[in-house]
Amino acid sequence: MDQGNNLRGDYSHINNDYTINQDWESYSEAEHDLWRRLYARQSRILPGYAASDYIANLTKLDAADQIPHFGRVSEQLHAATGWHLVAVPGLVPDDVFFDHLANRRFPVTVWLRTPEEMDYLVEPDIFHDFFGHVPMLYDPVFADYLAAYGAKGPEAIAMGGLKQLARMYWYMVEFGMIMTEHGLRAYGAGMLSSQTETIYSVTDPTPNRVAFDLERVMATDYAIDDFQKTYFVLESYDQLFSATNMSLAPIYDRLIAKPSIDPQTTLPTDRLYHLHGDTSSIISLGQKRPSQQSRKQQRPA
Repeated sequence: MDQGNNLRGDYSHINNDYTINQDWESYSEAEHDLWRRLYARQSRILPGYAASDYIANLTKLDAADQIPHFGRVSEQLHAATGWHLVAVPGLVPDDVFFDHLANRRFPVTVWLRTPEEMDYLVEPDIFHDFFGHVPMLYDPVFADYLAAYGAKGPEAIAMGGLKQLARMYWYMVEFGMIMTEHGLRAYGAGMLSSQTETIYSVTDPTPNRVAFDLERVMATDYAIDDFQKTYFVLESYDQLFSATNMSLAPIYDRLIAKPSIDPQTTLPTDRLYHLHGDTSSIISLGQKRPSQQSRKQQRPA
């Protein structure tokens, strides 16, 4: 990782584990105001699209009025699921990231986007990391899954399976979806911190919505600069925790030498969720349908 030239954060005062002081007092009133606008805009669209447990946990954070103080949130979060937030300048190396997760420390970027970047951001900022990720850390099962996922990191690095393991994070943490009694809902940070992809992920008929299968997830490539062409759908978060309780080494052995699955395609073995009616309708499993080309556009932040 070339933090000096390619990444936005200030890496000049990092600790050995890439953590830094949040320096909450240094945030300007303009930044707090931008935070309030981002928070209000995004929270307004969550009902009907976001998982109800995500919405309930976001409310617990009580972070609508100003940029959150990590220390104060960590006290509440640790009491709930044993997690802490740690401040980082931005993206961190893979081995460092896995170690933080395995030890129930979630890295949160300290800098906030500019007003000109409200609709599109290249790197994750504090709004993405906090608004998108932190609410799910209050869910006991999901919190346990994320720690177990982090513990899988060293094996993946040693076996050359980092790309496959990273796909599990991308699809199931950043862009995860879950089937609820009210229909399909989003819980992933990547869409829930994005105004347009939140709605797109639940209502647009273009992307494939595939029932969760661990090896299928780990074999599937993904888009980083466009709306996702495939979303994977859970029936419960227990599926994720169960997946991390099994050995992933045989999956790496099978997948490393194989070509990746194009995210625009579906397989004969896929179980697909199909949209029926408006957003209040239940979304049900159906038969395989032909894959469709998604429209090309940048994925908003």
